[in-house]
Amino acid sequence: MPPSQRLSSRPRRSFIKGAAALGVTAGVTAGVAPFAIGKPTPTLKVMGTHVTLQEEIRQHAMADLGINIAFQPGGSATVLQKASMNPGAFDLYEQWSNSINVLWRSKAIQPIEKKKLTYWDEINDLTKTGKVTDAARLGAGDAPHKIINVQADGSLGIEHTDTISFLPYVHNVDSFGYNTSQFPEQLKNQEESWGWLLDSRLSGKVGIVNDPTIGLFDLALAAQAKGYITFEDIGAMTTQELDNLFSILIELSQLNHFSGFWTSVPESVQFMKSQRVSIESMFSPAVSALNSQNIPVKFAAPKEGYRGWHGVMCLSSASQGRSKDVAYEYMNWWLSGWPGAFIARQGYYISNPERSAKYLSQAEWDYWYKGLPASENLKGPAGKVSVQKGEQRSGGSYEDRFSNIAVWNTVMPTYEYSLQKWYEFITS
Repeated sequence: MPPSQRLSSRPRRSFIKGAAALGVTAGVTAGVAPFAIGKPTPTLKVMGTHVTLQEEIRQHAMADLGINIAFQPGGSATVLQKASMNPGAFDLYEQWSNSINVLWRSKAIQPIEKKKLTYWDEINDLTKTGKVTDAARLGAGDAPHKIINVQADGSLGIEHTDTISFLPYVHNVDSFGYNTSQFPEQLKNQEESWGWLLDSRLSGKVGIVNDPTIGLFDLALAAQAKGYITFEDIGAMTTQELDNLFSILIELSQLNHFSGFWTSVPESVQFMKSQRVSIESMFSPAVSALNSQNIPVKFAAPKEGYRGWHGVMCLSSASQGRSKDVAYEYMNWWLSGWPGAFIARQGYYISNPERSAKYLSQAEWDYWYKGLPASENLKGPAGKVSVQKGEQRSGGSYEDRFSNIAVWNTVMPTYEYSLQKWYEFITS
C-alpha cells in the first residue's frame, strides 16, 4: 500500500529499540545484544561495489546497529576475484547474482539460514518463483530463483530448502543511458533499441561496462538487435557464437567505435560528464547522479527487453561466532525499511518494498514504484533534485519493468572461454 507520509527522519537506533520490543535484535534470535558490554565494538567487513557501499548507508547502519562497519568498494571484476580467492577478507559480500556461481564454486561463501532472516516472509516472488506477475518473462540466463536455494547435494537450484546462497535485497533492470542533447535527431525519433550501442552514427562516442558477465550481454543484445547475429540461447552462448560475436566487436573496436570501458559507477558518470561518450552501458545511480547535475541523460527502455540483475548479499565461509551474528544483524537491517527507501531514490528496488514504502513520500512511491509522472520535484540520495515534476520513469512500473527481462547477468557454461574472448576484445 502506498505511504501516506514520509518517515525518513527517525530517532537514531530506533530500529534496535523496535526489534527489542519484539524480543529480537536487528538480526538473529532473542537475547543477542548489538554488542557485549565491556567488549570491543565488533567491526563488520563488507566488500562490494559503489552502488550499495555508500557512506550514508554505512553511517546509518552503524548508528542503528551499534557496530563498526568497514566498506571495501571496488570495480565488480576486481572485488569478485578478491572475494573468491580470500574469504577471510570480508564478512559480507555485496554484488550481483552473476557472482554467485563463482563464489559458491570457490567455497568463498556459506549458506544463509532462512530462520535467522527476520523479514524472509515479506520478500516478494522474484527470487522465490522468478516472476513478479504471472505474465512476466523469466528472462534467459541466471534468473535469481534458479541459483538461490541450497540443495541437499550442495548445489544451487529451484527447490526451496532451509538455506539460501544469498540474501535477496536490491535489484533492478539495466540498459544504457544517452545524453539527449548530443544525440542524432534520426535516432531520437526511433524506439529505443540495444542496437544503438553499435550504430555507426554514434561511432567513437560509445562506452561499455568492463565486465564480461554484464558488458558481454549488452553487446550481444546490441548485435542481435542490429541483425548481425542470432543466438539460440543468449544466456548460454556457444563457443562458436562467441567467436562470431567477438569477430564483429573486435572489428568495430579497431575502427575506434568504442570510446572506453568503465569499471565503476563514478567512472561511468565521468565518461558522460566529460562528453567522452554520448551513449554507454549504465546503472541507475549514475543516471540519477548526472540528472542531479542537470546533464540530460535518459535511461533507455529497449524494445528488446532489459538486462536484469539482482543484488546478492553473501556470507563469507570464514565468518563464525560473533562476526557471523553481526553479519545477520546487518542483513536484516537492510530489509528493515530505511535502506530500501534510500536506494529507491537512486532507482533501485528492494525485495520487500512495502516495508520501505512508509519511508517514501507519496510522490516518491508513485514515481519510483508505480511508474507514474512525478507530482513534484524529487531528490536523489545526495539531496539534489534528480527528477523534475512531470517526468515519468522509463519502462513504467516495477511490475512492468520486471515483466520485460531479456536476459539476466549470467555466468555461462562457456564462462572461461568468454573471459578469454572479452580480454582479447578490450585490448584489441
